[in-house]
Amino acid sequence: MASFVTEVLASSGKLEKEDLSSKISKMSRKVEDTKEELCDMINKRYGDFLPSLQGSEELMIQVDEVSKEMDTLKSCIENEVQQNIHVAVAEYAKLKQHLEKNTIIITMLGHLKQFHNAMEEFSKALLEKNYVDAASQLERARASVESLKGWKTSQLPMLYALSSELTVQRENLIYHLGEEWKRLVIWRLPSSKEPAGLNSFLKVELKLSHGFSKDGETKPPALLCCVLQALAIQGDLPRKIKLFSQVLLKNMLKPLVVYPSLSVRVMQQQGEGTSLALHCLEESHEERSTPSQVYTKLLLVLKTLHLHLLDVSIGDKKLSSLLGELIWEDISQCIIHECLLYSIPTNSSQLEKYNTVIKETEEFEKSLKEMQYLQGDSTDLLKYARDVNCHFASKKCKDVIVAARKLMTSKMHNTVKITPDSKLRLPKLPAPKSEVKVKQDTTKGEMRMENTKQLSAWSLSLPACCISESVQQLMELAVNTLCEAIGGSTQCALQLFFTVRNIFQLFHDVVPTYHKENLLKFPHLAAIQHNNCMYLAHHLLTLGHHFRAHLPQPLNDGVATFVDMIPGFRKLGTQCFLAQLNVQRAELLERLSTAHNFCNLDDEDNYIAASKAVRQVIHQLKQLGTVWQDVLPVSIYCKAMGNLLNTAIAEIIAKIMMLEDISSEDGEHLHTLCQTIIEEGPLVFIPLSEENKNKKYQEEVPLYVKKWSTFKELVIVLRANLQEIVDRWADGKGPLALEFSSSEVKNLIRALFQNTERRAVALTKIK
Repeated sequence: MASFVTEVLASSGKLEKEDLSSKISKMSRKVEDTKEELCDMINKRYGDFLPSLQGSEELMIQVDEVSKEMDTLKSCIENEVQQNIHVAVAEYAKLKQHLEKNTIIITMLGHLKQFHNAMEEFSKALLEKNYVDAASQLERARASVESLKGWKTSQLPMLYALSSELTVQRENLIYHLGEEWKRLVIWRLPSSKEPAGLNSFLKVELKLSHGFSKDGETKPPALLCCVLQALAIQGDLPRKIKLFSQVLLKNMLKPLVVYPSLSVRVMQQQGEGTSLALHCLEESHEERSTPSQVYTKLLLVLKTLHLHLLDVSIGDKKLSSLLGELIWEDISQCIIHECLLYSIPTNSSQLEKYNTVIKETEEFEKSLKEMQYLQGDSTDLLKYARDVNCHFASKKCKDVIVAARKLMTSKMHNTVKITPDSKLRLPKLPAPKSEVKVKQDTTKGEMRMENTKQLSAWSLSLPACCISESVQQLMELAVNTLCEAIGGSTQCALQLFFTVRNIFQLFHDVVPTYHKENLLKFPHLAAIQHNNCMYLAHHLLTLGHHFRAHLPQPLNDGVATFVDMIPGFRKLGTQCFLAQLNVQRAELLERLSTAHNFCNLDDEDNYIAASKAVRQVIHQLKQLGTVWQDVLPVSIYCKAMGNLLNTAIAEIIAKIMMLEDISSEDGEHLHTLCQTIIEEGPLVFIPLSEENKNKKYQEEVPLYVKKWSTFKELVIVLRANLQEIVDRWADGKGPLALEFSSSEVKNLIRALFQNTERRAVALTKIK
């Protein structure tokens, strides 16, 4: 066996596949034979207990030979056959690479052929005006070029030339499509140099040519459809429609909304097409169009466009849908701000009539959806129309604030007279159900209290005074606004109520700042501002109570009140008038400062200066009395004039008390000057025009002028002798002792009288 294998290997030098197979088969048979003999021997040796040692040794030798032969064959296979397999695989890889390269070349040639054929078909279709086919062929050519660019090995010199040719032809197609579009859709627009206005928009016209469509055809012509589809294939349709939408919005749709006298006329020209031209309605003189008018005009334009231009499907969408997406937001906002905003009622009683506008808006949007201009259910336009209550409240609040601010910045000196009988004109409101029983109980209670003491009819009434006419109008504006809040929605009532609060807060903040200089400069205005603040505070006390029960939650639970604002208004009025009083007080003191401290009045110049200062004080007080007469309430007037007169008197008393030496002549002059004040001072108390009533207030001067009695005692002392002074002192119990201290009286005696025994005696009596 071994010699046979060795002989085969020696004679051939290598093993062919067929030889290996046959040898392996023979070897397999020999193995099987050996196995059978071995099994037989084992059976005989161990099964039948037949001793056959010699046979088994021969068999072992045979097994060893077969094993050696198998090892040799295995080594041959590993060394020779496996080496040849690697060589074959390498050869197969080279062949495969060569084949792939040839395949690439064939594919590239196929793309080149496809590009050439597509460009040929494109040129043919373009000449025949078959724009859809031309656009499709151009897309095929573009796809071929893109495929060539995708191969890494396609670095061909001609690739740049192919791309350039594709670009040129695409621009050529776009140019032809643009020319066809211009011929089918023709705009006539005003010059860009011409200012925008009604007259310029009258020149606007849009003509939609029928092209080659048949007479009586109601859809867009076939040529127009081809142009639009070709533009869509080339990806240029969105840009074209966007430009068209911009021109349509600017020159036709928005002007129809803004100008009520502008309308659109649709004309069918046989054989030529349809035109839309803007024209002016001579009979229209309204400032704003109604929503119904706007919707009618816009629908006429959009229906005409849909019928003759936009009823074309591009893919799965209508062209009208594409245009609607571009124009809807702008045109809806224009309708809202130029039309619906001004159609909002200014009175709550007109809110029910606004349902007509809501219905018209719904019909308008329904028509747009049928033509596929609109997609979806909820739009800003319809939402705005339905939220009429909120918009009514917002508009009303805005108008109220504007009107209030106008009143606050108007002139304050236009006044009206307020008397205790004057009442705020409040509307008659139905009594809430919860109050009916309370009123019945109150009526019964009143019947039982007929004989009890009642309040005066003037209790809690505003005293007679003058207020600004604008403030009275402001209060009426607040009342009317609160009336609008009754019966409306909760949100509307809240907005209107807090707008009224904002009115008063605005008055509190704006008026003192806006009129600041005049309030300090003119006493008349300061008095009016004081009255204005008190007037507002007076009515704010009960204003919320009057309306609270008729307002919705949570206003009727106690939120509807203005009581918290009352202290602020009272403080504002008081501060304004006190600031004016301080100005007047400073002027009085400045005038008195020119009197040279009332010393050495025997000098003629000093007496003239002192006399002039006193006359100026009296004159200033009289002027203020004239300005404030019938303006301020009587009590406030008397307190104000008394305060100013008291300031002048206190200053004169202080100056005289500082004098260390008063001659008899000086005393006479001082007495004369002081007597002038005593005689003319009470005359400034003229709060009322009736003379009989004036006397009452003149007699009550000591009530308003704290230093009046002191001043009168000083005047008496200036002309009295020592005994009279001692008598008026009356051991500290007389009228003089009530006004002056002992040290002050002693100083006066020392200044008025020379140092004599009588003076010394008198001084000892002043204790």
